[in-house]
Amino acid sequence: MEKISAIVITRNEELNIEACLRSVSFADEILVVDAMSADKTAEIAKRFTKKVFFRKWDNFAAQKNFGIARARNRWILSIDADERASFSFRQEISRLKFDKDGYLLPIKNYFLGRWLKRGGQFPDYHLRLFKKSQGSFMSKGKQVHEGVFLKTKSISKTFYGLDHYSYKNIYSYFKKFNNYTYLEAQGRYERGEKASYYGLLLRPLHRFLKSYIFKLGLLDGIHGLVFHVFSAFYYFASELKLFEFYKFKAGELKWRN
Repeated sequence: MEKISAIVITRNEELNIEACLRSVSFADEILVVDAMSADKTAEIAKRFTKKVFFRKWDNFAAQKNFGIARARNRWILSIDADERASFSFRQEISRLKFDKDGYLLPIKNYFLGRWLKRGGQFPDYHLRLFKKSQGSFMSKGKQVHEGVFLKTKSISKTFYGLDHYSYKNIYSYFKKFNNYTYLEAQGRYERGEKASYYGLLLRPLHRFLKSYIFKLGLLDGIHGLVFHVFSAFYYFASELKLFEFYKFKAGELKWRN
């Protein structure tokens, strides 16, 4: 088995960090990049690794690339604080050939304690295991939902992956919702994108119909309904915030039909 460096970025994650780090205890090295947490995140992290770095928050990609640059091993496993490496994935990785430059891991998304099996939520593949020399996170013009840029197309998939416990209650959902929709709008503003009637009205509706109806999110019951309504509202809210960026930062608003 190749040597792996597991990298976690944190900011006020004292409720999540212990379970996350326990799940990656198989890694040869664990690095935590903490954005000056005001809680006990760093204190807890130091129980599992000596490599806890402190870095003022820039953006998601920059924080992760900071950790990658300080990793000593050939392979990188990027995992978020609210994620856990599943037991099955830990078994699979011990048998992995590591004959590719990167691996897409299936993410099991949980919402209010319920695994969302449909609506495009599973298998939710993301490139999280890759060679340090070949991969890095893209940050230009994108403040949230960053992704790995791999220099080659040598990619495969693992059968098992990560469990994602992003929202334990409605309060935590909207706390993150407010931050993410702002960052989404900020990134789009920096890329020169304009607010539009399509983005405000039709895109949220299209998102809901595609995920809830055509991808059968409705079969996840009340959890599925709430999640996909909230997801559609995410697009609506981020479009409104893009409107505000132009109104308050550029002094103008140009609607594009």
